[in-house]
Amino acid sequence: MTLVCDPRCTGYHQTGHPEKPNRVARTVDLLRLQKSIPLKWAEPAEVSDEVLLRGHTPGHLARLKVATAFDADTPWHPGIEEHARRSVGAAIRAMELAASGEPAFALMRPPGHHAERDRAMGFCYYSSMALAALEAKARGLGPVAVFDFDVHHGNGTEDVLKGVDGVVFASVHQGDTYPGTGQADVGSNVFNLPLAGGTSRSAWRWTLEKAWHRLLATRPRLIGISAGFDAYSKDPLANGTLEREDFQMLGQWARASGIPTFAILEGGYSLDLPDLVLHFLLGWEGK
Repeated sequence: MTLVCDPRCTGYHQTGHPEKPNRVARTVDLLRLQKSIPLKWAEPAEVSDEVLLRGHTPGHLARLKVATAFDADTPWHPGIEEHARRSVGAAIRAMELAASGEPAFALMRPPGHHAERDRAMGFCYYSSMALAALEAKARGLGPVAVFDFDVHHGNGTEDVLKGVDGVVFASVHQGDTYPGTGQADVGSNVFNLPLAGGTSRSAWRWTLEKAWHRLLATRPRLIGISAGFDAYSKDPLANGTLEREDFQMLGQWARASGIPTFAILEGGYSLDLPDLVLHFLLGWEGK
């Protein structure tokens, strides 16, 4: 198992904002100390404008360098374009490792699954997972399946990937919270499974399993997982009902599939995030 990380991702913040540097810093600290999983570490890949322009408009790339907030939730930070580009690079490096037979998790910020083709939003600036999937497709590594278990709908991933041949996307999310999208399937390659906040843990798990098997039925050669840990019962930003063991179960599914798989960190804002990530990795390692 390889962790892809760059310590520079902790180098920006806004006081009081839930997307804090210590989400990654504390998780790195825990993972470096744990003895249950043999971990290797890698750095993000370099990312060209050509790669970014597969999923974003030229205007969007230019906008990320303009020192004005994108919305109330998504501030502009000095260097945010470079931070977001490194998150894309981490997703692509994780994809490369998975394609070579090495499971890999990109432990980076900012997250990416809300960033649309021409809009930064929801703490996200570039659509990291979607861009990694498009890069895999460009390299002939598809078909690719993307599974998003973050409590918030991956509207940005959907926006970039909808209608793309050889890529399928499934999102299981709380439909009655931000961003309010993802209420139904889109075309033939986007599967949305919204749940009401407070849905029972058993029903949430059943829906995740339904989405997972729907993706496997498309016979992908590569799987990317947008791993958001905010469907956790104690997360402050939503009303999910999952527990630590459920994230471990999701990791076990990835292992049991036998399909090369990579994952990237999306949301997750509770103080338990490091432990939730560890449980996911433990399951993925077969524990």
